[in-house]
This record gives sequence, C-alpha cells and structure tokens, in this order.
Amino acid sequence: MKLLLTSAGISNPSIHGAVLELLGKPIAECSALFVPTAIYPFRSGPTSAFDAITGKAPSPLCELGWKSLGVLELTALASIESEVWVSAVREADALLVWGGDPVYLAHWLRHSGLAELLPDLLAKTVYVGVSAGSIATASTFGEVYTNPPKTTAERLSSEEMLFSRPDGDLAVTLVMANGAGLVDFTIIPHVEFDDHHDVANAEQWAGRLPVPAYALDDQSALTVVDGTVSVVSEGHWQRFNA
Repeated sequence: MKLLLTSAGISNPSIHGAVLELLGKPIAECSALFVPTAIYPFRSGPTSAFDAITGKAPSPLCELGWKSLGVLELTALASIESEVWVSAVREADALLVWGGDPVYLAHWLRHSGLAELLPDLLAKTVYVGVSAGSIATASTFGEVYTNPPKTTAERLSSEEMLFSRPDGDLAVTLVMANGAGLVDFTIIPHVEFDDHHDVANAEQWAGRLPVPAYALDDQSALTVVDGTVSVVSEGHWQRFNA
C-alpha cells in the first residue's frame, strides 16, 4: 500500500516531492478521484467541497494539475453496482480524501465497502489524505469536539466517549472511533494552528489513545509504503507512543 497522510494537503515542495515519488510519474500524467464526504456534516460543507474541487481551498490538492479529476462520493456508493465504482477506483492513480469530520468519514468508508477493498486497491492507487482523510485511515483514532455534529453523535456510543474537560469556556470531548484499518497509528493534524491545537493538548489526547500518534503541523506529512512510515516535514511534528 502507498499512502500520503497530510495535515493540510500538498503544502510545500517536500510534500509535493513525496507525492511525485509515490505516484512514480508526473502529476500531469495521473488521474485522480476526489472524496469530499468528510466535509458534509458542517454548515459550510457544500461550499467547502466546491472550493476544494475548484482549487480555492487553503489546502492544495485538486489544483495540482492532474490529467483528469473525478468526484467519488462515498454516501452514494451503496446504491451503485460495485462493479461501476470499483473499476473507477482501480483505474485511478490517486485517491484524494478531503478533510472534515473523521468519524463521519470513517463510517462511510466502511459502510460504502471502500475500506474493505482499499488494501487491494492501494497496490496501484496512491491514497492521499488531508486532515480527517488522514485520520480515518487508522484502525483506531481519537478526535476532539466542542459540539459534535448530530451525524457524528449518532455514530458514537457512550463507550467511545473517552473524556470531557473544560477548555476555557468550552467543554471539549475526545472521542475514539474505528477507522479504515490501513495503518496501526493515528494522526493529530493542525498542531500549532492555534492555541487549541498546541503540542500540550496533542500530548494529552495522544496519551489516552491505545495506538501511537503523530502530531503534525500543516507543513508536515507521513508517507506509508508497505507498512514503512516516513516523515516529510518543513515544519514541526512529534510522535507519541501509545
């Protein structure tokens, strides 16, 4: 399997070089499928999805100059004959999985049937994740919410609620959920993006998870090739043991 797991897309030359190495050929010769599903639980979902597809989002991904670009909507796959969309994924050089709500995304990765097929599909296709798209590749992951979307809350049992704690005037809840099971670690993205996403908070959250965690700022990413993990960074990152 070949994965590029980013915090904020192809945000610098080092990460751009990593995706070229994984693809094995220029981006202009590669076809890609974009997965916007994770962004829909939020009010800005439709606009954010359009911005990402048209290259107006702050995390570079779709605008890299792909030979062709299509949209793969996970919520629709259960109603489509699998032969149709599976062949489309097999023919793609890259699967671009956008950010948003990782619990919602992980649910649809599994429910659509894509998660089960990914280990085989990724023998050729490169998985490129952004934020939630990276988080959801884990077997088990944690995510923090101040006010989880209803669609997320419905997919969480009380056993998955790890802890709540005051954070200023906000009650922050860390939840644990099952992902696609492609990697045996998890990612904490956007570290140092603001005061809420600082290293101290990342360390606290990571310490409550049963798997190792990589805390990445927006200039950092991970490559995973047949189980071997490498860090690609022009910023700051840190690994926390389980």
